[in-house]
Amino acid sequence: MILINDLARHSQAQGAVIREAVERVLASGWFVLGPECSGFEREFADYCSVRSCVGVANGTDALELAFGALGLGPGKRVATVANAGCYASTALRAVGAQPVYVDVGPDYLMDLDHLDRALTESLDAVVVTHLFGLMHDMAAIRRMADRAGVPVIEDCAQAHGAQRDGRQAGSVGDVGTFSFYPTKNLGGIGDGGAIVTNDERLEAQLRRLRQYGWEAKYRVAQVGGRNSRLDEIQAAVLRAKLPHLDGWNARRREIAARYSRKINQPRVSVPSRHGLEYVAHLYAITSEDRDALRTRLAAAGISSDIHYPVPDHRHMPEEAAEPISLPTTERLARTILSLPCFPELTDDEVDHVIEVVNSW
Repeated sequence: MILINDLARHSQAQGAVIREAVERVLASGWFVLGPECSGFEREFADYCSVRSCVGVANGTDALELAFGALGLGPGKRVATVANAGCYASTALRAVGAQPVYVDVGPDYLMDLDHLDRALTESLDAVVVTHLFGLMHDMAAIRRMADRAGVPVIEDCAQAHGAQRDGRQAGSVGDVGTFSFYPTKNLGGIGDGGAIVTNDERLEAQLRRLRQYGWEAKYRVAQVGGRNSRLDEIQAAVLRAKLPHLDGWNARRREIAARYSRKINQPRVSVPSRHGLEYVAHLYAITSEDRDALRTRLAAAGISSDIHYPVPDHRHMPEEAAEPISLPTTERLARTILSLPCFPELTDDEVDHVIEVVNSW
């Protein structure tokens, strides 16, 4: 069976360094906000080419705390996409802000023309999701947002290590948020997340917000704080894995390029081949006969998945004050399908997937 993402294989390949990291934490007796967390924050900030990194409990908390630090709460209207699994929408609703949905283009990313129009309608911020590991044109988005006078949040949960125009994902917006869920390009052995920024004031707010709003132990200085900390074991594991991330991303790109080059099935559309701006977190094709193709893949022992089957605005349509028109988003929800793509996948396995798709 070829899995969509084989975490057992990944863990086996990294078993020795993961065990050493965990044992180091156990021996230290320091399990929360200790040297492993601060060490990872330093190293990940350097990797992302930003001033600072604040470790938190998970990627959703990263979004919510970023929104809080930027003052996005009740009454605020924030542009985002509706084809990215409802994560940004969930975080916006949690802080009381209103998602304003922007359609996407054929590359699955926010449509810049639609965003430009939306920015004339009193928006308060923009969330840019680098979906499936493809970094958006942040220079263009930054110009639009700066002209409108609104902050930009980069949702980098699927784009660890992507870079465009010499800039790392997470380094162009006011803040960048990351998830270290185990399936991510850089994943822990449990939940974890981080926020990166070049803004010293935002960093200070985020450090307070992740721990009850404290400025010092038991002294609350900021409203809206919570308990959201990256624990020492996850930080140690992430430190052990970080030096391998670029190599894993290169292998993911190789797999994606092989798929795009060799899949030749008239009923299937494949994504374009990309450079360093793409880290192939997911490899998503489209087909009007998606369900039939998925059945064929399963019969051949190949897992697949749908990212994502229900657009955000369809989960709770009663919340919309007026009908929302997102034609490309709607079409993708009907036709998109993810094929196996992870660093330990062999060329023979990739070729088997290609053969099954082509012979369908």
